[in-house]
Amino acid sequence: METGDCKVQLVFLTMAQESWKKEAEETGVHTPEAPILCVNNCGFFGSRMTENMCSKCYRDTVKAKTVATVVEKKPLASLSSTPLVAEVTDGGSGSVADGKQVMEEDTPKPPSNRCLSCRKKVGLTGFKCRCGGTFCSMHRYADSHKCTFDYKQAGREQIAKQNPLVKADKITKI
Repeated sequence: METGDCKVQLVFLTMAQESWKKEAEETGVHTPEAPILCVNNCGFFGSRMTENMCSKCYRDTVKAKTVATVVEKKPLASLSSTPLVAEVTDGGSGSVADGKQVMEEDTPKPPSNRCLSCRKKVGLTGFKCRCGGTFCSMHRYADSHKCTFDYKQAGREQIAKQNPLVKADKITKI
């Protein structure tokens, strides 16, 4: 009786394997034969999507590639800008110091998160003014922080831009 049970189990097992193979062929999902180790030999497993690298090594290589492309593009931009070269060559003995000042001006400053009047920390609730400062809720109005922006002139320019003056030719009388 035991040999009959073994035969039934063997038949069932082969039928199950055949159905799994059919499912894999129909759906296109195949199980990998063996796990792939990272190409950089870091000890982790890689995948085909990440060029056989683990996630950390792949991120590092992508970051290195983007930095390399930025470095390649940056000298082209600095060569094409003539004012930069003119400022450095006009310097004479202090050309190294002038070059550092030019580089400092080129990098943007991070946005301030403090009120320019009272130095209170405002974080995300700060109000940006047209004069370029960030202010708290007490100093957000132009009269409370002695704003240097000319709102009247800006309004005049905006109205002139939106409503251009149209002059028609004079009508000749017959």
